[in-house]
Amino acid sequence: MSDGPTINRDDEIDYEVVEAADGMGRGVLIDETDGAPNFAMRRFILEPDATVPRHTNAVEHVQYVLAGEYTVTLGDEDRTLSHGDSLFIPAGTEHAYHNDGPERAAFICVVPHGDDEIELVK
Repeated sequence: MSDGPTINRDDEIDYEVVEAADGMGRGVLIDETDGAPNFAMRRFILEPDATVPRHTNAVEHVQYVLAGEYTVTLGDEDRTLSHGDSLFIPAGTEHAYHNDGPERAAFICVVPHGDDEIELVK
């Protein structure tokens, strides 16, 4: 754990496949191992035709779209997000993602430390 400011370079970030999704990758940019006491910041990639099924999380999410365009379903409402858009998802909110476009989409997601496991909605 770091005791001071931390810089993590883009080419040092490892991306892993999100098992509950199809076509989604996640890289941890900053978390408690870097000395961040309250929040984690991650970058998610949505490949063309990527789908993330309807799910909930026990913690809130704050997101910022970096690239591309994709659909997020919040409850029963579909919303299209694109570069520069911001999104707040309260803890426990049912949501899903789909990248309908031909290009890769990416967003930053900041969450408080805690259980951020996906709970699929049946």
